[in-house]
This record gives sequence, structure tokens and C-alpha cells, in this order.
Amino acid sequence: MKAGGVTTPLEARQGKAFLLLDPIREHYLLMKMGWYQDNRIKSNVIHVRLKDGKIWIEEDRTEDGIATDLLQAGVSCEDIVLAFHPPRLRQFTEFATA
Repeated sequence: MKAGGVTTPLEARQGKAFLLLDPIREHYLLMKMGWYQDNRIKSNVIHVRLKDGKIWIEEDRTEDGIATDLLQAGVSCEDIVLAFHPPRLRQFTEFATA
């Protein structure tokens, strides 16, 4: 995570996690906030949205990736878009392009 462009040692066990759910707009976020020295640290750990019947992973800062968890839960790779990749590169993944 960064504060003012400086990498900080805020690890998964530090800071406080917040789950933000917006079922109307179909956005779901796991956010972490805390302090590093005098700097406020905020980071989106996971940002997922539902669009056009697919699960769009906008951001994923987890170790194994939420896509792995979705696949293990039985979600088809054709129903998952790795939206954090540029559109032109998504064709090279095993997941949906859009």
C-alpha cells in the first residue's frame, strides 16, 4: 500500500477491514484502513461488480486471487472478467474478455 507514494509495511493483519455492499448498483468492496506513522492508509483489497451477467473483478489484492475462490465455488471462467487487465490483454487469460 502507498501513502504519498511511499510503500508502507501495512500487512493483512494490520488496519481494519470494511465490507461495502451496494446491491442496487451491484458493486462489492473489501476495503482496509489504518495508520502508518502519521499517514492515513486506505486500500481497496477487493472490488467486484456484476455487469451483463458476469462477475467483473475490478481490483484484487489478495494472495491467491478471488477468481480462484470463485472457480472453486463452481463459477465458470466464462462468467468472470479480470477487469484489472487492459481489454486488449484479456484474450490471453482463461477468463471472459467482457
